[in-house]
Amino acid sequence: MTDKAPQAEKPAPAGKPTQPDKPGPAPKPGPAGPPDAAAKKEAGTKALAPTAAPSPPEQPGAPPWWRTLRADAPLLVRIAIGLGALAVLGAVWWFVTRGDPTEAIVSPAKLKSPGQVFGSFAALLERDLVGNILATLWRVLVGVGLGAFVGIGLGVGAGSYRSVAAAINPVVIFLRSVPMGALLPFTIYWFGIYETQKSMFIFLAVVPFVFSDTVKAISAVPQRYVETAQTLGASRFQIIRKVLFPLAVPDIVTSLRFQFGLALGYITLAEAINPTAGIGFLLNSGEREGHLEQNYLLLFIIALIALGIDLGIRFFQRGLFHYRKDL
Repeated sequence: MTDKAPQAEKPAPAGKPTQPDKPGPAPKPGPAGPPDAAAKKEAGTKALAPTAAPSPPEQPGAPPWWRTLRADAPLLVRIAIGLGALAVLGAVWWFVTRGDPTEAIVSPAKLKSPGQVFGSFAALLERDLVGNILATLWRVLVGVGLGAFVGIGLGVGAGSYRSVAAAINPVVIFLRSVPMGALLPFTIYWFGIYETQKSMFIFLAVVPFVFSDTVKAISAVPQRYVETAQTLGASRFQIIRKVLFPLAVPDIVTSLRFQFGLALGYITLAEAINPTAGIGFLLNSGEREGHLEQNYLLLFIIALIALGIDLGIRFFQRGLFHYRKDL
């Protein structure tokens, strides 16, 4: 038996030179363990890696204030709107009174032009405008102060005890229903024609409204505060003094703000009786002497005084009761 001869190598194809095999890159040494251990470790690391949380859906924004009911515009916008409305009224006033008296839409005998009204300020100062304003403000302060003392005291009692309210309500309804002009002669019979009559007239004009607003403010205090105070052992007087009245004070102050404006409207009626000083005195004398333009200017001055008092009280009110965002 003979050995098989080795097979001869196949010759390379003609025209194609043979090339030696190129050495490939050396494989990197892997970690010890099974061949797929590194792949599993890498997959586990990717699974444990934190993934970005999906962004929440965008919430629809609130509609603008001009498309929302009972929404307040920004402060500057409100001021601009108010000034714009005044400018429109002033333009209409100028338009109907412009030109010569025979060409004006409204006769100067009925309505003076803006230039004539505001140009009479110097003449009004010569009639002791400042002194008369101070006299009126003193009467208003006395009348509203007395009305606040009586109205708030009775209102707190009536708001706390329904029996007190049942006794006082008929008188309050009477005073609120009767026109104050009809009560003017009676104040003359009761208090004379001097300073007492004027202050008491303002007192009778504002006290029923102060009383009603105080009762409303006391009644608006949530019952849970009263029940909490009772649970802690507070007496009825302590509940009134430390719970009901303090929580009602912001709304009571708001009522007093309005009463000052009301009193400035009524004081001119009282100052028509035996006038010696005051804005009503200036109005009556201006009417007799034919200073119609000055009387129109006095109306603007009364409105500015009422606005100044309201803004001043509101400024201190917001500082004292900063927790009330609705003031």
